[in-house]
Amino acid sequence: MNPKVKEVKPLEGYKLFLVFTNNEIGIFDVSQYLEDKFWSGLKDIEIFKTVKVSGGSIEWSNGVDFCPDEVYEKSNIIGKEVVA
Repeated sequence: MNPKVKEVKPLEGYKLFLVFTNNEIGIFDVSQYLEDKFWSGLKDIEIFKTVKVSGGSIEWSNGVDFCPDEVYEKSNIIGKEVVA
């Protein structure tokens, strides 16, 4: 079972900064999905910025979301959060 998202922040270029429940830090590139009709509404940068954690994954104010496994498996893991 893959870890879930516990924190998300939008970045420039339709990328997301993520922290997972295993404390890994990743970057998820949403731009590769934007030509698909389901995700095309995220091209509106104001909507893109509304991203939040929902059910261990990510969701936007327009109801668009991603499968938590897709988010983890397609993220570029860049490090690990230091927990004191």
